[in-house]
Amino acid sequence: MVTSPILAARIKDLIISRLKLDGVKPDEIGDESPLFGEGLGLDSIDALELVLAVEQTFGVRIDDEEVGRKALGSVSALCVFLQENGAA
Repeated sequence: MVTSPILAARIKDLIISRLKLDGVKPDEIGDESPLFGEGLGLDSIDALELVLAVEQTFGVRIDDEEVGRKALGSVSALCVFLQENGAA
């Protein structure tokens, strides 16, 4: 599935604003770069906040940890998840 550049930009803006990553610009977040660990360096608290932000912004629930781990792997993975669940 081809990801939408507009949706990817919305997701990057959401990540930066909700997680208060003031020093990060959207173009510094690679679409395929991991959001956790060696990528953007998010942690479990960030994951919870990001799940809430996605649910509130896009109206799509991330029901369990396994789905969340896959959906929140990267900006591209989140784009695909949202598109598959009718949110984009």
